[in-house]
Amino acid sequence: MRIIRVLLIALGLWLGWYGISLLLEMNPADLRSIALWFAAGILLHDGVFAPIAAALGVAARRLLPSAWWAPVACGAVCTITLVLIAVPVIDRAGALASNPTILNRDYLAGLLISLAVVWTLVALMLRRVRTTRPTVD
Repeated sequence: MRIIRVLLIALGLWLGWYGISLLLEMNPADLRSIALWFAAGILLHDGVFAPIAAALGVAARRLLPSAWWAPVACGAVCTITLVLIAVPVIDRAGALASNPTILNRDYLAGLLISLAVVWTLVALMLRRVRTTRPTVD
């Protein structure tokens, strides 16, 4: 186990150094942009997303049966992830009439289908939780 930890630490240090070496090759304007996006991401997460997620989690724990917490939390995490991935392409801002291969799909329909699949699976998990009764010894 100790060897695996040492190898993982060495790999992490090497990857960190590789990332830093790539940053050192960039021009100052790009570095400022990276720093701005990094800081904005942290502030947005800590100032907006985390409090909303905490409030929704507390509300869900008060409103939902305890057996539902895990499936609903899993569905919520999948939903947030899919929406965040889809946000840049939903408005089709990067689509070009001269190049129809860029953003050539209906991403909103894909997002809605993905969300339907996720929440169908959550519903199936809830149905299984509801029909499965623990045995009492």
